[in-house]
Amino acid sequence: FMVSAGVATALAAFAVNLSVENISGFKFWATLTIMEGGNLLGSFLAYVAMNAALVTASVAITLYVGPAAAGSGIPDVKAYLNGVDVPYIFHFNTLVAKVVGAVGSVAGGLAIGKEGPFVHAGAAIAAIVSQGGSGSARLGWMRHFWNDRDRYDMVACGTAAGVAAAFRSPVGGVLFALEEMTSWWKNQMLWLAFFTTAVVSVAIRVLMKACSSNGCGFFGSGGFIIFEIQEGQDTYEFFELLPMLLLGVLGGLLGSGFIAMNARLSEWRKRNLAPLGRRGRLLEGLAISVLTSTLSFMVPLLVACTACPPGSEGACPRTDNLHSGNFVKFGCRCAGAYNDLATLFFNTQDDAIRNLFSSKTKREYTVSALLIFSTIFYFLATLTYGIFAPTGLFVPSILCGAAYGRLVGIFVADMHPGHYIDEGTYALLGAASFLGGAMRLTVCTCVMLLELTNNLALLPLIMLVLLVAKAVGDGTGIKPVYEVQMSVKGLPFLQPQPEAFMRHITAKECCGRPPVTFSRVEKVRSLVETLRSNHHNGFPVMAHGVDGERHICGVVLRQQLLTLLATGNRSMQATPAISENSSRAALSYSVPEFSKPMSDPVPRCDEGVLAPGALSPETLEMYLDLGPFLNTSYHVVQEDAPLSKIYQLLRTLGLRHICVIPRCALVVGMITRADLL
Repeated sequence: FMVSAGVATALAAFAVNLSVENISGFKFWATLTIMEGGNLLGSFLAYVAMNAALVTASVAITLYVGPAAAGSGIPDVKAYLNGVDVPYIFHFNTLVAKVVGAVGSVAGGLAIGKEGPFVHAGAAIAAIVSQGGSGSARLGWMRHFWNDRDRYDMVACGTAAGVAAAFRSPVGGVLFALEEMTSWWKNQMLWLAFFTTAVVSVAIRVLMKACSSNGCGFFGSGGFIIFEIQEGQDTYEFFELLPMLLLGVLGGLLGSGFIAMNARLSEWRKRNLAPLGRRGRLLEGLAISVLTSTLSFMVPLLVACTACPPGSEGACPRTDNLHSGNFVKFGCRCAGAYNDLATLFFNTQDDAIRNLFSSKTKREYTVSALLIFSTIFYFLATLTYGIFAPTGLFVPSILCGAAYGRLVGIFVADMHPGHYIDEGTYALLGAASFLGGAMRLTVCTCVMLLELTNNLALLPLIMLVLLVAKAVGDGTGIKPVYEVQMSVKGLPFLQPQPEAFMRHITAKECCGRPPVTFSRVEKVRSLVETLRSNHHNGFPVMAHGVDGERHICGVVLRQQLLTLLATGNRSMQATPAISENSSRAALSYSVPEFSKPMSDPVPRCDEGVLAPGALSPETLEMYLDLGPFLNTSYHVVQEDAPLSKIYQLLRTLGLRHICVIPRCALVVGMITRADLL
């Protein structure tokens, strides 16, 4: 199944990259060709119209096909791996909207990336493959995987596959799933995720080989990020540590500022745009597209052209109007001149990053161009991330950080003209600093950048910048971007460690209202009324012991009760007596029958079998023996247990609820590690 999921993820990533590269290539070719014909206004209108059409189509597909595909999807998948079954995120229509919408939003020139949606798409593909379909439309012969344990493993491996497909970084994908996505980890999942990313890596290389002879239109060698820095700066002087530390500080502050501004903007969207419905979302996407297109077209026209640097690789200015490479002419009338700001705007983001990372390209970009680009792109990314379309944050973070990192590299080179200072190295460190400041990821980001650049000599520098950026970002008190987005969406997320005050609160104090319980044999009418009156997921089942006292004998889940009510002829009885017939009836059920379809919403209290009139009056007077269906090995804590311990149990074991019982007086025995061995 992981081979199938890996190959499917690679095919989806290849299709997205191929589409984005060809659509963007045609867009840039048409815009620059019309401009060279002397029609500046026509060129501008064509550029704006093409971008607006692509972005509007992306928003429309997300709205009407799969609304759960909006955003990057990483917060939703992370919430699922933390124990929250977010509705619709793994449905097939969501996957379609994610893949197709990512093409439109990225090719439409927005300041977002496609790598975040790849993570969601990889998780959705793994979920659909493992479940034999999405939602209730599942293949019955896949029922062996209809359980939470296998679902969790598959989704975690799918997130690793998505990163591996987006960045061609198999080891970085495994570390991303380990460091950022999962709440608990096991060794089996490690090698399974590594195996999946290996399959993705091989499949991607096979597919890219098919396009190596320019048989895929504008695709060529682009599309998949790989930034070779073989001839870059591999040594550094002691005085360079200070500007590198400053890069880390700058990345931490800018990343935290991005998170804070985007969170406020997301709250504003919820208050003002959500009530407008689909029309408001479409108009928002159209407005941001027009603003982005106008700035990226008009601002380069205000910048003076730059003379071609001596000894530059490739033609300067560029003789073709393709979408990759440096030295875009963009209206420069003088021979031997190019527009360095247009070179950044009129390229795909992957090619712009490749240009910024390139080594031995001193003075290819002016200070003013880098300053203008980093400022505009920073605020455009803040404004764009959160529109109702598939949007990612990885590539905008890398691009913005690379721009101000190269700017710092220019200043360092000017201050020390007698030393070899490569601006591309500082661009890479700037990208690392922004990623560390916004996402607060260290190990996986470090490995991903090393796999992207294929240069191990930069390892100590990347580690230093990442650690400083993360420390500064954490010091601001602002949470990482994906946790903030989870809070904005209202997704409950348990942090790795409980708060300190939880040590002073007991389980009994935290319980609140008395639990809703059932007797072992319960009338159907009572079950239906109880399920209609609350949304609880688990119910303790009580029974009378030999001494006449009531004691808990197990826990029954809401989904189990709904299944039993829907198949009443198999399990119901006419009398409240406990008999062997109920045990025999339980053998006719299989565990997958009680499994809720993955990411399906919980039925409302007036839907399905709970709807008024769904069950006949005769059925409501029947009885149901819950004994054979109980989980008798339920998790419990004693009433004086500290809340911090309960927190750790719920998070590390992935529990949804836990029973609180009085302190017991008897001890049956003790189990030690030696007993297990």
